[in-house]
Amino acid sequence: MSRILMVLTSHDRLGDTGKKTGFWLEEFAAPYYAFVDAGAKVTLASPKGGQPPIDPVSDAPDAQTDATRRFAADPAAQQALASTATLDEVRAEDFDALFYPGGHGPLWDLAEDARSVALIERFSALGKPVGAVCHAPAVLRHAKGGDGAPLVNGRAVTGFSNTEEEAVQLTDVVPFLVEDMLVANGGQYSRSADWQSHVAVDGMLVTGQNPASSEAAAHALLKLL
Repeated sequence: MSRILMVLTSHDRLGDTGKKTGFWLEEFAAPYYAFVDAGAKVTLASPKGGQPPIDPVSDAPDAQTDATRRFAADPAAQQALASTATLDEVRAEDFDALFYPGGHGPLWDLAEDARSVALIERFSALGKPVGAVCHAPAVLRHAKGGDGAPLVNGRAVTGFSNTEEEAVQLTDVVPFLVEDMLVANGGQYSRSADWQSHVAVDGMLVTGQNPASSEAAAHALLKLL
């Protein structure tokens, strides 16, 4: 049985807007069920532990998907989400793969969290798959490879595009743009049209562009196992 660690944001403030953010529900639910249905044992963690904040926009009626509806009717999954471990409690050695759901929250906390960066670098050094979807490739911002260069340098990657950020009118709110950061770190960034599924796989690194890519990214990660 594969053991997969999913790491979610603990950050719930959308810059200085006074609005709430967090993780995007679909980007958690779709991969979670892809992993569970494949027979994997899933462990959830976050910087602060406990219940990670759900982006309220992603919980709105018009944002629901089959996976989010399944989650809403799944007390065991809700309990697992309400009691995430902290990043101090998890070790790369205990898992077979690492996956980060997106939402705007990770731009503020996980992108800068030294424990998260160390976790990514350790999974990578051990040759274990690392996946991230939508805004979650932000977590790769400070991660380095064994050569000391950015982990994404020279590698095929994707993530939430600049035009998608413009479409949700948060370009001036976010601390950095995922696409620009990946390119600045030497990533070979590719994308599909806005809101269309697109996944990049390079070695053991899997990235998805947007919420529509969450399930495909999870299946790409499972293939590496």
